[in-house]
Amino acid sequence: MSVLLETSAGDITIDLFVKDAPMCCENFLELCKIKYYNYAPVYNVQQNFSFQTGDPIGPESKDSDGGSSVWGSPDGATKRASRPEKMAFEPEFTKKRKHADRGTVSMATTVSKVNPDKRLAGSQFIITLGDNIEQLDGKAAIFGEVVEGFDALEKINSAFVDQSGRPLQDIRVLHTVVLDDPYEDPPGLTQPPTSPLPSAEQRATVRIAHDEVLEEQNDAEQMEKLRREREARAQALTLELIGDLPFADVTPPEQVLFVCKLNPVTRDEDLELIFSRFGKVLSCEVIRDKKTGDSLQYAFIEFGSKEDCERAYFKMQGVLIDDHRIHVDFSQSVSRLSKEWRSSTNSKTARSRGGFGGIDSLEKRKQYRGEGDRDRSGRYDYVFDKKERRREGGDRGDDRARSQERRRGPSRSRSPPRRERKERERHAYDGKGERYRERHRSRDRGSREREYRSRR
Repeated sequence: MSVLLETSAGDITIDLFVKDAPMCCENFLELCKIKYYNYAPVYNVQQNFSFQTGDPIGPESKDSDGGSSVWGSPDGATKRASRPEKMAFEPEFTKKRKHADRGTVSMATTVSKVNPDKRLAGSQFIITLGDNIEQLDGKAAIFGEVVEGFDALEKINSAFVDQSGRPLQDIRVLHTVVLDDPYEDPPGLTQPPTSPLPSAEQRATVRIAHDEVLEEQNDAEQMEKLRREREARAQALTLELIGDLPFADVTPPEQVLFVCKLNPVTRDEDLELIFSRFGKVLSCEVIRDKKTGDSLQYAFIEFGSKEDCERAYFKMQGVLIDDHRIHVDFSQSVSRLSKEWRSSTNSKTARSRGGFGGIDSLEKRKQYRGEGDRDRSGRYDYVFDKKERRREGGDRGDDRARSQERRRGPSRSRSPPRRERKERERHAYDGKGERYRERHRSRDRGSREREYRSRR
Protein backbone atom coordinates (compact mmCIF):
# COMPACT_ATOMS: atom_id res chain seq x y z
CA MET A 1 0.00 0.00 0.00
CA SER A 2 1.50 3.32 -1.07
CA VAL A 3 0.79 7.05 -0.93
CA LEU A 4 2.36 9.83 -3.00
CA LEU A 5 2.95 13.17 -1.29
CA GLU A 6 3.50 16.03 -3.73
CA THR A 7 5.42 18.67 -1.79
CA SER A 8 7.00 21.96 -2.82
CA ALA A 9 10.39 20.28 -2.22
CA GLY A 10 9.57 17.30 -4.48
CA ASP A 11 7.52 14.11 -4.61
CA ILE A 12 7.74 11.58 -1.76
CA THR A 13 6.44 8.03 -2.11
CA ILE A 14 5.59 6.17 1.11
CA ASP A 15 5.02 2.44 1.52
CA LEU A 16 2.75 1.53 4.48
CA PHE A 17 3.16 -1.31 6.98
CA VAL A 18 -0.49 -2.38 6.96
CA LYS A 19 0.05 -5.60 8.94
CA ASP A 20 2.12 -3.98 11.70
CA ALA A 21 0.09 -0.77 12.17
CA PRO A 22 -3.38 -1.15 10.59
CA MET A 23 -5.05 1.74 12.46
CA CYS A 24 -2.23 4.18 11.72
CA CYS A 25 -2.22 3.19 8.04
CA GLU A 26 -6.01 3.48 7.75
CA ASN A 27 -5.99 6.89 9.41
CA PHE A 28 -3.22 8.16 7.13
CA LEU A 29 -4.76 6.74 3.93
CA GLU A 30 -8.25 8.13 4.58
CA LEU A 31 -6.91 11.59 5.49
CA CYS A 32 -4.93 11.62 2.25
CA LYS A 33 -8.07 10.54 0.36
CA ILE A 34 -10.15 13.49 1.60
CA LYS A 35 -7.24 15.90 0.86
CA TYR A 36 -6.90 16.78 4.52
CA TYR A 37 -3.13 17.30 4.18
CA ASN A 38 -3.35 19.65 1.21
CA TYR A 39 -1.37 22.86 1.83
CA ALA A 40 -0.20 21.59 5.23
CA PRO A 41 3.13 23.22 6.19
CA VAL A 42 6.34 21.38 6.99
CA TYR A 43 7.58 22.49 10.42
CA ASN A 44 9.94 21.46 13.23
CA VAL A 45 12.79 20.60 10.84
CA GLN A 46 15.80 19.30 12.74
CA GLN A 47 18.79 18.74 10.50
CA ASN A 48 19.87 15.11 10.16
CA PHE A 49 17.15 14.13 12.64
CA SER A 50 13.53 14.54 11.45
CA PHE A 51 10.82 16.90 10.25
CA GLN A 52 7.15 17.03 11.21
CA THR A 53 3.97 17.88 9.31
CA GLY A 54 0.31 16.84 9.27
CA ASP A 55 -1.25 19.85 11.04
CA PRO A 56 -3.22 21.30 8.11
CA ILE A 57 -3.05 24.90 9.38
CA GLY A 58 0.18 24.87 11.35
CA PRO A 59 0.98 24.77 15.07
CA GLU A 60 1.90 28.48 15.15
CA SER A 61 -1.60 29.58 14.15
CA LYS A 62 -4.19 30.36 16.83
CA ASP A 63 -6.84 28.74 14.58
CA SER A 64 -5.09 25.37 14.68
CA ASP A 65 -6.59 22.51 16.69
CA GLY A 66 -3.52 20.28 16.25
CA GLY A 67 -5.10 18.07 13.62
CA SER A 68 -7.77 15.38 13.75
CA SER A 69 -7.84 11.69 13.01
CA VAL A 70 -10.17 10.37 10.33
CA TRP A 71 -12.60 9.11 13.00
CA GLY A 72 -13.20 12.72 14.03
CA SER A 73 -14.87 13.20 10.61
CA PRO A 74 -12.88 16.29 9.54
CA ASP A 75 -13.82 18.34 6.51
CA GLY A 76 -11.23 18.38 3.78
CA ALA A 77 -11.90 22.05 2.95
CA THR A 78 -12.34 23.71 6.37
CA LYS A 79 -10.11 21.19 8.23
CA ARG A 80 -12.61 21.14 11.12
CA ALA A 81 -13.65 17.96 12.92
CA SER A 82 -17.37 17.31 13.38
CA ARG A 83 -16.70 14.79 16.18
CA PRO A 84 -14.09 16.39 18.50
CA GLU A 85 -14.23 13.48 20.95
CA LYS A 86 -12.81 11.19 18.22
CA MET A 87 -9.97 13.48 17.12
CA ALA A 88 -7.32 11.27 18.76
CA PHE A 89 -6.78 7.52 18.72
CA GLU A 90 -4.39 5.05 20.30
CA PRO A 91 -1.75 4.01 17.72
CA GLU A 92 0.10 0.70 17.49
CA PHE A 93 3.70 0.38 18.70
CA THR A 94 5.63 -2.62 17.39
CA LYS A 95 8.95 -3.61 18.93
CA LYS A 96 10.38 -4.95 15.69
CA ARG A 97 10.02 -1.57 13.98
CA LYS A 98 12.74 0.96 14.89
CA HIS A 99 13.74 4.37 13.55
CA ALA A 100 16.91 2.83 12.14
CA ASP A 101 16.81 4.04 8.54
CA ARG A 102 16.42 7.43 6.98
CA GLY A 103 12.91 8.03 5.69
CA THR A 104 11.06 6.16 8.43
CA VAL A 105 7.47 7.48 8.71
CA SER A 106 5.67 7.45 12.07
CA MET A 107 2.70 9.11 13.75
CA ALA A 108 3.51 11.86 16.23
CA THR A 109 2.03 11.03 19.63
CA THR A 110 1.38 12.74 22.93
CA VAL A 111 0.74 11.41 26.44
CA SER A 112 -2.93 10.90 27.30
CA LYS A 113 -4.28 13.25 29.95
CA VAL A 114 -6.47 10.49 31.37
CA ASN A 115 -3.92 7.67 31.43
CA PRO A 116 -0.22 8.68 31.47
CA ASP A 117 0.76 5.19 30.32
CA LYS A 118 -1.02 5.65 26.98
CA ARG A 119 -0.02 7.77 24.01
CA LEU A 120 -2.49 9.25 21.53
CA ALA A 121 -2.11 10.29 17.89
CA GLY A 122 -4.10 12.51 15.54
CA SER A 123 -3.03 13.57 12.05
CA GLN A 124 0.57 14.75 12.53
CA PHE A 125 3.36 12.49 11.33
CA ILE A 126 7.17 12.49 11.36
CA ILE A 127 9.72 11.50 8.70
CA THR A 128 13.29 10.89 9.83
CA LEU A 129 16.21 12.66 8.10
CA GLY A 130 18.97 10.45 9.51
CA ASP A 131 19.81 6.91 10.52
CA ASN A 132 19.46 5.36 13.97
CA ILE A 133 17.15 7.96 15.50
CA GLU A 134 16.67 5.99 18.70
CA GLN A 135 15.13 8.94 20.55
CA LEU A 136 11.85 8.44 18.66
CA ASP A 137 11.52 4.75 19.49
CA GLY A 138 8.52 4.24 21.78
CA LYS A 139 7.36 7.85 21.28
CA ALA A 140 6.41 7.86 17.60
CA ALA A 141 4.36 4.99 16.11
CA ILE A 142 6.00 3.68 12.91
CA PHE A 143 3.62 2.88 10.06
CA GLY A 144 5.62 3.31 6.82
CA GLU A 145 8.85 4.19 5.05
CA VAL A 146 9.95 6.41 2.17
CA VAL A 147 10.86 4.43 -0.93
CA GLU A 148 11.21 7.30 -3.42
CA GLY A 149 11.93 11.00 -3.05
CA PHE A 150 15.10 11.11 -0.98
CA ASP A 151 16.19 14.18 -2.95
CA ALA A 152 13.14 15.98 -1.53
CA LEU A 153 14.17 14.86 1.95
CA GLU A 154 17.62 16.32 1.33
CA LYS A 155 16.12 19.68 0.30
CA ILE A 156 14.04 19.75 3.47
CA ASN A 157 17.08 18.75 5.52
CA SER A 158 19.18 21.61 4.11
CA ALA A 159 16.46 24.29 4.31
CA PHE A 160 17.08 27.49 6.27
CA VAL A 161 14.96 27.39 9.42
CA ASP A 162 14.19 29.70 12.33
CA GLN A 163 14.62 28.97 16.03
CA SER A 164 11.46 26.85 16.15
CA GLY A 165 12.58 24.73 13.18
CA ARG A 166 10.16 26.17 10.63
CA PRO A 167 11.67 26.86 7.19
CA LEU A 168 12.04 30.55 6.38
CA GLN A 169 10.53 29.86 2.96
CA ASP A 170 7.43 27.70 3.23
CA ILE A 171 7.59 24.01 2.38
CA ARG A 172 4.05 22.68 1.88
CA VAL A 173 2.28 19.42 1.09
CA LEU A 174 0.55 20.42 -2.14
CA HIS A 175 -1.35 17.24 -3.05
CA THR A 176 -1.81 13.66 -1.83
CA VAL A 177 -2.45 10.71 -4.13
CA VAL A 178 -3.50 7.29 -2.75
CA LEU A 179 -1.95 4.65 -4.96
CA ASP A 180 -3.62 1.65 -3.25
CA ASP A 181 -6.32 1.64 -0.54
CA PRO A 182 -7.48 -1.68 0.96
CA TYR A 183 -9.74 -0.07 3.59
CA GLU A 184 -13.40 0.81 3.45
CA ASP A 185 -14.36 4.41 4.05
CA PRO A 186 -15.61 5.20 7.57
CA PRO A 187 -19.28 6.21 7.82
CA GLY A 188 -19.85 9.88 7.07
CA LEU A 189 -16.59 10.32 5.20
CA THR A 190 -16.98 12.35 2.00
CA GLN A 191 -14.27 12.55 -0.59
CA PRO A 192 -14.06 15.92 -2.44
CA PRO A 193 -14.25 15.71 -6.23
CA THR A 194 -11.28 18.05 -6.66
CA SER A 195 -8.49 19.33 -4.50
CA PRO A 196 -9.81 22.14 -2.30
CA LEU A 197 -8.21 25.57 -2.36
CA PRO A 198 -6.20 26.73 0.68
CA SER A 199 -8.40 28.10 3.43
CA ALA A 200 -8.11 31.62 4.83
CA GLU A 201 -6.47 30.24 7.96
CA GLN A 202 -3.85 28.45 5.89
CA ARG A 203 -3.12 31.50 3.75
CA ALA A 204 -2.65 33.57 6.90
CA THR A 205 0.27 31.36 7.96
CA VAL A 206 2.29 32.01 4.78
CA ARG A 207 5.65 33.58 5.57
CA ILE A 208 7.46 33.41 2.22
CA ALA A 209 5.39 31.53 -0.35
CA HIS A 210 6.85 28.27 -1.59
CA ASP A 211 6.54 29.43 -5.21
CA GLU A 212 8.01 32.88 -4.60
CA VAL A 213 11.28 33.37 -6.48
CA LEU A 214 13.94 35.00 -4.34
CA GLU A 215 15.97 37.08 -6.77
CA GLU A 216 19.55 37.84 -5.93
CA GLN A 217 20.64 41.43 -5.58
CA ASN A 218 22.15 42.42 -8.91
CA ASP A 219 22.49 46.14 -8.25
CA ALA A 220 26.02 47.13 -9.25
CA GLU A 221 26.29 49.76 -6.53
CA GLN A 222 25.10 47.36 -3.86
CA MET A 223 27.48 44.64 -5.04
CA GLU A 224 30.38 47.10 -4.99
CA LYS A 225 29.45 48.14 -1.46
CA LEU A 226 29.34 44.50 -0.38
CA ARG A 227 32.73 43.87 -1.97
CA ARG A 228 34.28 46.83 -0.14
CA GLU A 229 32.82 45.69 3.17
CA ARG A 230 34.30 42.21 2.73
CA GLU A 231 37.66 43.65 1.73
CA ALA A 232 37.69 45.98 4.73
CA ARG A 233 36.79 43.07 6.98
CA ALA A 234 39.66 40.99 5.60
CA GLN A 235 42.12 43.85 6.07
CA ALA A 236 40.93 44.38 9.65
CA LEU A 237 41.50 40.70 10.43
CA THR A 238 44.99 40.95 8.96
CA LEU A 239 45.79 43.95 11.14
CA GLU A 240 44.48 42.06 14.15
CA LEU A 241 46.70 39.07 13.38
CA ILE A 242 49.87 41.15 13.03
CA GLY A 243 49.08 43.12 16.17
CA ASP A 244 48.27 46.55 14.72
CA LEU A 245 44.70 46.38 16.01
CA PRO A 246 43.53 44.99 19.34
CA PHE A 247 40.60 43.32 17.55
CA ALA A 248 39.07 43.50 14.08
CA ASP A 249 35.76 45.01 15.25
CA VAL A 250 37.37 48.00 16.96
CA THR A 251 35.39 51.21 16.34
CA PRO A 252 36.88 54.72 16.17
CA PRO A 253 36.13 57.22 18.94
CA GLU A 254 32.84 59.08 18.53
CA GLN A 255 34.10 62.44 19.82
CA VAL A 256 36.95 62.98 17.31
CA LEU A 257 36.61 65.14 14.18
CA PHE A 258 38.68 64.87 11.03
CA VAL A 259 39.41 68.24 9.39
CA CYS A 260 41.08 68.50 5.97
CA LYS A 261 41.81 71.02 3.18
CA LEU A 262 43.56 73.28 5.69
CA ASN A 263 45.86 76.14 4.80
CA PRO A 264 49.50 75.12 5.38
CA VAL A 265 49.93 78.17 7.62
CA THR A 266 47.10 77.16 9.98
CA ARG A 267 48.47 76.29 13.41
CA ASP A 268 47.18 74.00 16.13
CA GLU A 269 46.43 76.89 18.46
CA ASP A 270 44.36 78.72 15.85
CA LEU A 271 42.31 75.62 15.03
CA GLU A 272 41.73 74.84 18.69
CA LEU A 273 40.57 78.39 19.37
CA ILE A 274 38.05 78.26 16.51
CA PHE A 275 36.56 74.87 17.48
CA SER A 276 36.55 75.49 21.23
CA ARG A 277 33.35 77.53 20.96
CA PHE A 278 31.40 74.26 20.49
CA GLY A 279 32.69 72.68 23.69
CA LYS A 280 35.76 71.56 25.56
CA VAL A 281 38.58 70.50 23.22
CA LEU A 282 40.79 67.81 24.72
CA SER A 283 43.36 67.83 21.92
CA CYS A 284 43.91 69.47 18.55
CA GLU A 285 46.74 68.29 16.33
CA VAL A 286 47.65 69.34 12.82
CA ILE A 287 49.45 66.41 11.20
CA ARG A 288 52.90 67.37 9.90
CA ASP A 289 55.68 65.74 7.94
CA LYS A 290 58.20 64.06 10.23
CA LYS A 291 61.27 65.25 8.32
CA THR A 292 60.36 68.73 7.10
CA GLY A 293 57.74 69.67 9.70
CA ASP A 294 55.43 71.04 6.98
CA SER A 295 51.67 70.75 7.49
CA LEU A 296 49.95 67.95 5.62
CA GLN A 297 46.81 70.10 5.64
CA TYR A 298 44.63 67.86 7.83
CA ALA A 299 44.06 67.60 11.58
CA PHE A 300 42.27 65.66 14.32
CA ILE A 301 40.24 67.43 16.99
CA GLU A 302 39.08 65.54 20.08
CA PHE A 303 36.14 66.91 22.05
CA GLY A 304 35.13 66.16 25.59
CA SER A 305 31.70 64.82 24.61
CA LYS A 306 29.95 63.30 21.63
CA GLU A 307 27.33 66.07 21.55
CA ASP A 308 29.99 68.81 21.18
CA CYS A 309 31.60 66.85 18.37
CA GLU A 310 28.30 66.51 16.49
CA ARG A 311 27.54 70.21 16.92
CA ALA A 312 30.94 71.17 15.50
CA TYR A 313 30.41 68.78 12.57
CA PHE A 314 27.14 70.42 11.52
CA LYS A 315 28.37 73.99 12.00
CA MET A 316 31.91 73.90 10.58
CA GLN A 317 31.36 72.10 7.30
CA GLY A 318 32.62 74.35 4.47
CA VAL A 319 33.76 77.19 6.77
CA LEU A 320 36.55 79.49 5.50
CA ILE A 321 39.72 79.36 7.63
CA ASP A 322 42.85 81.23 6.45
CA ASP A 323 41.40 81.58 2.94
CA HIS A 324 40.78 77.81 2.68
CA ARG A 325 37.31 76.25 2.78
CA ILE A 326 37.69 73.25 5.09
CA HIS A 327 35.98 69.86 5.01
CA VAL A 328 34.85 68.27 8.29
CA ASP A 329 33.92 64.64 8.94
CA PHE A 330 33.86 62.18 11.81
CA SER A 331 37.19 60.43 12.29
CA GLN A 332 37.53 56.85 11.15
CA SER A 333 41.12 56.48 12.34
CA VAL A 334 42.05 54.15 15.18
CA SER A 335 45.81 54.72 14.94
CA ARG A 336 45.95 56.66 18.17
CA LEU A 337 43.93 53.99 19.95
CA SER A 338 46.17 51.27 18.52
CA LYS A 339 49.32 53.14 19.56
CA GLU A 340 48.02 53.50 23.10
CA TRP A 341 47.07 49.82 23.17
CA ARG A 342 50.47 48.66 21.91
CA SER A 343 52.44 50.84 24.30
CA SER A 344 50.34 49.72 27.24
CA THR A 345 50.53 46.08 26.21
CA ASN A 346 54.31 46.20 25.94
CA SER A 347 54.75 47.87 29.31
CA LYS A 348 55.63 45.70 32.27
CA THR A 349 52.83 47.03 34.46
CA ALA A 350 50.05 46.62 31.88
CA ARG A 351 48.70 43.42 33.38
CA SER A 352 48.08 45.00 36.77
CA ARG A 353 45.98 47.87 35.42
CA GLY A 354 43.06 45.79 34.08
CA GLY A 355 41.21 46.04 30.78
CA PHE A 356 42.75 44.81 27.55
CA GLY A 357 46.42 45.74 27.43
CA GLY A 358 46.01 47.93 30.50
CA ILE A 359 43.27 50.12 28.98
CA ASP A 360 40.05 50.02 30.96
CA SER A 361 37.92 51.33 28.09
CA LEU A 362 39.20 48.67 25.70
CA GLU A 363 37.88 45.15 26.16
CA LYS A 364 39.20 42.04 24.48
CA ARG A 365 36.41 40.60 22.33
CA LYS A 366 38.26 37.91 20.45
CA GLN A 367 41.09 35.60 21.36
CA TYR A 368 42.53 32.87 19.18
CA ARG A 369 44.01 30.98 22.12
CA GLY A 370 42.73 30.95 25.65
CA GLU A 371 44.66 32.23 28.60
CA GLY A 372 45.41 28.72 29.87
CA ASP A 373 45.81 26.90 26.56
CA ARG A 374 49.60 27.12 26.52
CA ASP A 375 52.26 27.48 29.16
CA ARG A 376 53.89 30.78 28.32
CA SER A 377 57.06 29.79 30.17
CA GLY A 378 57.78 27.11 27.59
CA ARG A 379 59.39 27.73 24.22
CA TYR A 380 58.32 26.77 20.75
CA ASP A 381 60.45 24.16 19.03
CA TYR A 382 60.99 26.14 15.84
CA VAL A 383 61.26 29.69 17.17
CA PHE A 384 64.36 30.47 19.23
CA ASP A 385 67.01 33.07 19.84
CA LYS A 386 70.21 32.27 17.94
CA LYS A 387 72.49 33.68 20.61
CA GLU A 388 70.69 31.84 23.34
CA ARG A 389 70.66 28.66 21.26
CA ARG A 390 74.41 29.00 20.66
CA ARG A 391 75.00 29.62 24.35
CA GLU A 392 72.90 26.62 25.27
CA GLY A 393 74.82 24.53 22.74
CA GLY A 394 78.12 25.77 24.16
CA ASP A 395 77.03 24.91 27.65
CA ARG A 396 76.09 21.44 26.57
CA GLY A 397 79.47 21.06 24.79
CA ASP A 398 81.37 22.14 27.89
CA ASP A 399 79.41 19.71 30.03
CA ARG A 400 80.19 16.91 27.60
CA ALA A 401 83.91 17.75 27.57
CA ARG A 402 84.06 17.87 31.36
CA SER A 403 82.33 14.51 31.66
CA GLN A 404 84.78 12.92 29.19
CA GLU A 405 87.72 14.39 31.06
CA ARG A 406 86.45 12.93 34.33
CA ARG A 407 86.18 9.49 32.72
CA ARG A 408 89.71 9.66 31.30
CA GLY A 409 91.22 10.92 34.52
CA PRO A 410 94.00 13.49 34.85
CA SER A 411 96.30 13.77 31.81
CA ARG A 412 100.03 13.05 32.37
CA SER A 413 101.29 14.40 29.07
CA ARG A 414 102.77 17.88 28.95
CA SER A 415 102.61 18.04 25.15
CA PRO A 416 100.71 20.91 23.60
CA PRO A 417 97.13 20.38 22.48
CA ARG A 418 96.48 18.50 19.28
CA ARG A 419 95.44 21.58 17.29
CA GLU A 420 98.68 23.43 18.17
CA ARG A 421 100.80 20.41 17.20
CA LYS A 422 99.13 20.21 13.82
CA GLU A 423 99.67 23.91 13.27
CA ARG A 424 103.41 23.63 14.02
CA GLU A 425 103.82 20.58 11.77
CA ARG A 426 102.11 22.44 8.93
CA HIS A 427 104.44 25.44 9.28
CA ALA A 428 107.48 23.15 9.52
CA TYR A 429 106.40 21.25 6.40
CA ASP A 430 105.88 24.52 4.51
CA GLY A 431 109.40 25.63 5.48
CA LYS A 432 110.99 22.37 4.38
CA GLY A 433 109.16 22.49 1.11
CA GLU A 434 110.34 26.01 0.40
CA ARG A 435 113.98 25.05 1.11
CA TYR A 436 113.63 21.97 -1.10
CA ARG A 437 112.33 24.01 -4.02
CA GLU A 438 115.12 26.64 -3.60
CA ARG A 439 117.80 23.94 -3.63
CA HIS A 440 116.42 22.44 -6.83
CA ARG A 441 116.28 25.84 -8.50
CA SER A 442 119.97 26.52 -7.69
CA ARG A 443 120.92 23.02 -8.88
CA ASP A 444 119.15 23.59 -12.19
CA ARG A 445 120.98 26.88 -12.76
CA GLY A 446 124.39 25.24 -12.18
CA SER A 447 123.67 22.39 -14.58
CA ARG A 448 122.49 24.80 -17.28
CA GLU A 449 125.71 26.89 -16.92
CA ARG A 450 127.98 23.82 -17.22
CA GLU A 451 126.10 22.65 -20.32
CA TYR A 452 126.49 26.08 -21.91
CA ARG A 453 130.31 26.13 -21.32
CA SER A 454 130.73 22.65 -22.80
CA ARG A 455 128.98 23.65 -26.01
CA ARG A 456 131.17 26.69 -26.41
